[in-house]
Amino acid sequence: MKFSLKLIFALLDVASVALALPPKVTYDGVKVYRIDVGSSPEAVAIIKNLVSKLGLALWTVEIVKNSHVDLEVPKYLVNAFKEATKGYVVSVMHEDLGQSIYKESASTGAQSGSGDSTVGSTFFNAYHPYAEHLQLMDDLVAQFPDHAEIVVAGNSEQGRPITGIHIWGSAEKGSRPAVIFHGTSHAREWISTMTTQYFSWYLLSNYGSGLTKDYVDKYDFYIFPVVNPDGFVYTQTTQRLWRKTRSTIEGSTCVGVDLNRNWSWKWELPDGASTDPCNETFKGRSAGDSAEFKILSAYNDKLANSPAGAKLFIDWHSYSQFFMSPYSYTCTEKAPDDAELVALANGFAVEVKKPYGTIYKSGSICNTIYKATGVSVDYSYDVSKIKYSFAAELRDTGAYGFILPPDQILPTALESWEGVRYILDNIK
Repeated sequence: MKFSLKLIFALLDVASVALALPPKVTYDGVKVYRIDVGSSPEAVAIIKNLVSKLGLALWTVEIVKNSHVDLEVPKYLVNAFKEATKGYVVSVMHEDLGQSIYKESASTGAQSGSGDSTVGSTFFNAYHPYAEHLQLMDDLVAQFPDHAEIVVAGNSEQGRPITGIHIWGSAEKGSRPAVIFHGTSHAREWISTMTTQYFSWYLLSNYGSGLTKDYVDKYDFYIFPVVNPDGFVYTQTTQRLWRKTRSTIEGSTCVGVDLNRNWSWKWELPDGASTDPCNETFKGRSAGDSAEFKILSAYNDKLANSPAGAKLFIDWHSYSQFFMSPYSYTCTEKAPDDAELVALANGFAVEVKKPYGTIYKSGSICNTIYKATGVSVDYSYDVSKIKYSFAAELRDTGAYGFILPPDQILPTALESWEGVRYILDNIK
């Protein structure tokens, strides 16, 4: 793999940032548990009180009835946690989170091949540092210069370019309706980074064959694998389970906003996000006040309002195995195109199951997972007017959660592509 100036600058960026970072967070001895919440409001309140009292970090950021909550329990709190949860159905996801992260990181690194710019599927055998994700896009453009270019939506709060790849087919670039994919809105969701990058590699590597050529000739693809680069880098240098951006918050020592609660549509509604800067779902001080939102929304709106327009938007997340349509901000009001969108989501779930038997749930976001306000999909549908707007939650359902083993990267990407193919074949 050739080393571009972009890669060198990215490595220097990581090195310089690392000098200013606090010591790396250790997860040694931390256990990750799943608790079945129960069906009553009282049960929800008890679990919320337990989380608050022990100061536990959540993996499932909303605690709702008839569901479960996944959370981290440090070694010194395990006995207190077990005592407090007697009578609840509790299972262990990670006996030692530190060891799980070590196994994940032990296989992290470049596997792109033979020292030239040719990109192979071996890249998807491991997770990668941020610089190597940038290099992959450079390599794809070098390998397919007539069908791909690097695009930058703008700079993050800390000045990192929010970088994507634009892929087009036989027509003039930019002349076909846009398909827009976002990955890694939440920094710790590494499988979304790998999956969106797989789509780029697959579309270009298979452009000369069958349906793939048809898709690329019909649409212009804009794929941004890391829309929260500051948070993503922080997960790799300092705190693996960090979720938010890394913006400073006026009047608080806590850092970052939840990028997928900061989009300026239905942001002001109660109950779908937090106003506490220390909370994982902190919505920001005002609607759309994050640098990342301003950049991404402007870029998407530009594509949507162009002569070619935008046909499809998917925001890729993990974990839970859901494929969902608007709305997120309400569980009672239906999107005008609800029947068609839910049918497409159901079709995605059918197709994603075929390669490996992976089961996805589908439906509108609020009725499938929980209410959330200020999210990208609702903005995309109602403001950008991209009719086909969806959110995906990739593997798994809780065996590993965010620390999905590297040997599941390719299966996740492959089955997800089958779902994407269904969507591309059936949107009008």
